[in-house]
Amino acid sequence: MKEAQLNNPLHGITLEGVLNKLVLHYGWDGLGQQIDIRCFNFEPSIASSLKFLRRTPWARTRVEALYVNLVKAQASPDTTPEQPQ
Repeated sequence: MKEAQLNNPLHGITLEGVLNKLVLHYGWDGLGQQIDIRCFNFEPSIASSLKFLRRTPWARTRVEALYVNLVKAQASPDTTPEQPQ
């Protein structure tokens, strides 16, 4: 069972942690552009967004997918430093 969780970027992270990291990276405006849902675009707050995401599986899935993509993008460097010869 533990082996299945090793490559899961969501393992051990709460929905609140996911949301906080996305807001820190994108801001509320950017997050609302990435995922067009009302709780991100009109008077956004962590509390109201968590309430909505916990009741709405399709929205939670999109938020979690955006988080996974962000983690993967941050883990893989865009450019590799050149090695001295």
